[in-house]
Amino acid sequence: MPSNPADDFSGVTDAPEHLKFDEAALAGYMAAHVDGFRGPVAVKKFRGGQSNPTYLLTARDKKYVLRRKPPGKLLPSAHAVEREYKVMTALGAQGFPVPKTYALCEDPDIIGTAFFIMDFVEGRIFWDSSLPEAAKQERAPLFYALTDTLADLHMIDYEAAGLSDFGKPGNYFERQIGRWSKQYQAAETEIIDEMNALIDWLPTAIPADHATAIVHGDFRFDNVIIDPARPKPLAVLDWELSTLGHPLADFTYFLMVWHFPPSVRGGLAGVDIASLGIPSLDHVVKRYGERTGRGDIPDLDFCLAYNMFRLGSIAQGVYARALQGNASSPQALELGAQVRPLAALAWNYAQKAGAQ
Repeated sequence: MPSNPADDFSGVTDAPEHLKFDEAALAGYMAAHVDGFRGPVAVKKFRGGQSNPTYLLTARDKKYVLRRKPPGKLLPSAHAVEREYKVMTALGAQGFPVPKTYALCEDPDIIGTAFFIMDFVEGRIFWDSSLPEAAKQERAPLFYALTDTLADLHMIDYEAAGLSDFGKPGNYFERQIGRWSKQYQAAETEIIDEMNALIDWLPTAIPADHATAIVHGDFRFDNVIIDPARPKPLAVLDWELSTLGHPLADFTYFLMVWHFPPSVRGGLAGVDIASLGIPSLDHVVKRYGERTGRGDIPDLDFCLAYNMFRLGSIAQGVYARALQGNASSPQALELGAQVRPLAALAWNYAQKAGAQ
């Protein structure tokens, strides 16, 4: 039986032995680098965060969050906490909802790997996209609030935000397909025909539109902290996969929840969303197009195939680390079972987009 993400990933627990570190060394670092810090500090690990282990730090009069690279051998370019810190710091200065950042430590002698420290933000996190905890009349405003937040991110002038070197403008799909193909192949544990077919087909079907924006890379409900009383995002989390990229890749990643069954990441396919008060995909696409001035979303099937392939590659990487004993979450092994269904969904949309 699949695990319940709300049970598996919410809350804190003691860190497993391989993810513990010298708490006194951390307190000494924070005393020197975090304004207003007053020790001592108590450390617990959040249950979520399969990729970059994340910890709750409770100091004398304030709570913080620490996010670090995992120990062990890492895939190339993965676990980029330095990039997370950079983009969150820049976006916070632009008024975008992210936790306040305090310090980035790239010295592995402090706790064993690079890490950064940010604010702990109190609020709601929705793990199930059908939003069972929310009232029916609040569900559409919640979906629209996330849509607006993502549209606002894509409208930020990345040069004015100091992020002109955060990625390479243009050719985003080509570069990302190459990256995730290599990472999938580096983490491959069995032959999945659809993944190999996608690796061959995707580079041949890239749209000609080379728009560039700051993209989050993993934008979904459980990466957004919502105000306890209003449908208002307080903080967007988990910027590990962010870069300069194509806004439609980022937006259609958010749209995948309408195409996944409930068994895959709490999807909405086959769910009576009208009776739940959840807006249709068409309404969300229209709202995003109006807020960004883009209008209709072209190449939707290609974008969905690309995003499902990318998610399959990410799941495969987490699964491979779990087999090696380096994954942060014990549920990481379950992601291995999701790679085949994601590959099948991706290939289905690739065929809709013209793949043979």
